[in-house]
Amino acid sequence: MQAKNLNGGQELICINVDKVYDWVINERGFDYSPGEVDFTPVGSVPVDGENPFDGATLTCEVEPSDDPIDILARDDRPFVIDGTPVTLQQLNIRKNFDVTLFITLADGTVLTSETQSVQRCEQVTLCAPEGTEVEITYTDLDCFVCTEVFAVVDPGEDPAAGTVDLTGTIVTINTCQSIQSTYPVTVEFLAEFCEPRDVLPTPCPAPIRPDQCPVVFPNGNNG
Repeated sequence: MQAKNLNGGQELICINVDKVYDWVINERGFDYSPGEVDFTPVGSVPVDGENPFDGATLTCEVEPSDDPIDILARDDRPFVIDGTPVTLQQLNIRKNFDVTLFITLADGTVLTSETQSVQRCEQVTLCAPEGTEVEITYTDLDCFVCTEVFAVVDPGEDPAAGTVDLTGTIVTINTCQSIQSTYPVTVEFLAEFCEPRDVLPTPCPAPIRPDQCPVVFPNGNNG
């Protein structure tokens, strides 16, 4: 590599970056039923007497899991785009989410569920040959409860089990997702070095003299 015809502080440099092979943005939504769920504080849901869920509401929060996606399969597929043959990859992706449910009873008591691990599988076609990394980021991710069906599970020998049957409940998860296939590369380009900005002007104030007392001093009596 030779630096020729460079002006000022310009220089040919090499840096390591991730090349984007393909990038799509789409919207996906799906439903799931939580089933039997453990809630805390345990023992807050009585199993005898009146229905404790009269007037109760169910809400949810969702976030990507620590391991947000798994690539289950990556298969080549031939396509003809604008008259040009091209080979793309059909990806089978499993997305992993952590969902927390909240039951707010009529008296204001809030019960918090254990974290629910929820998976969603889908297919996407990208230019993502073997060796590229596939990343999903969410520009929007939320959930809401479509249908509420509460039932207390008989705790048996553990009266503080705090388990609630939500089998008939439907939770909807909505995502707006950005999917990219990337691969690390080293690139060369002409760059000009940055210069520091000018220091902000902070002028020193002019000296301030204290008020004088000319009537007292110096003595104005010349006699």
